[in-house]
Amino acid sequence: MADKTASLPDAINHHVKDGDTVFIGGFGHAVPFALGHEILRQNLKDLTLCRAGTDILFDLMIAAGAVKKVIFGYLGNPGIGLGLAFRRAVKEGVIEYEDWTNFAMILRLHAARLGVPFLPSRILQLGDMPKVLPDLKFMDCPYTGEKLACIPALRPDVALIHAQAADRDGNIQFYGIDGDTIEGALASDKIIVSVEHFVEPEQIAKAPERTRIPAHRVTAVAEVPWGAHPSYVEGYYGRDDAHFYHYDKVGRDAETLNEYLQKWIYDCPTRDDYLETLGQKKLSELKAQSSKREVS
Repeated sequence: MADKTASLPDAINHHVKDGDTVFIGGFGHAVPFALGHEILRQNLKDLTLCRAGTDILFDLMIAAGAVKKVIFGYLGNPGIGLGLAFRRAVKEGVIEYEDWTNFAMILRLHAARLGVPFLPSRILQLGDMPKVLPDLKFMDCPYTGEKLACIPALRPDVALIHAQAADRDGNIQFYGIDGDTIEGALASDKIIVSVEHFVEPEQIAKAPERTRIPAHRVTAVAEVPWGAHPSYVEGYYGRDDAHFYHYDKVGRDAETLNEYLQKWIYDCPTRDDYLETLGQKKLSELKAQSSKREVS
């Protein structure tokens, strides 16, 4: 197998370009914040972001001006509030969006993973959503004659994923809640992964069921400890709830949100700088949260 390792800047610089459609993994758990922050530091533009249920990473990338369109089932600050930068962008008419259901998004990604143009379904036939979804079509089932919705495949150019571990060949070990993370990764043309740490192939072989993305599908993998903060990573650290509440507060005003972007992204050229800004006390607290969950 080829060595798939890369630095965080190189992984983005070599494999993501302006105008790409980007799937961003992480269903509350293992959100690839470090990869997203690097996209902003490299000033990529005109991206289309997609996934079923989003996190604040979508919102801050919108605030930074990197996004021209979002395709989603839910967009907000999970458990706390709204996508505030997204709402302003919609109000100002500076962003395009497609608002599907969570299940429809999963079907769209699954269709791409299977290599088929659409999947038939009984969803999206009632209410007002069918009228506003541009690619939704309908068909008569050739077996039963019933009317079915045709859910079109969505194949991203690149997926951004964070996971627990990988070997240098690119076998990605992921455990814990994944939502549509694996589905979206395997639907994409390219897969860029950040991991908490590298392990040897022998370690991968001890738990083959945890290898959710095989090496032959991975484009690049970077070792980025704490690469999912402020979200959590099962077995490593807990969710920084205070950070999400802070984002809800500063996100209500464009100026204070710009100050947030400056502090946490542009003034932190490396992930080590980011962790230094976060502080050792907070890191220790989040590690302790994960340990308590494992014990219980």
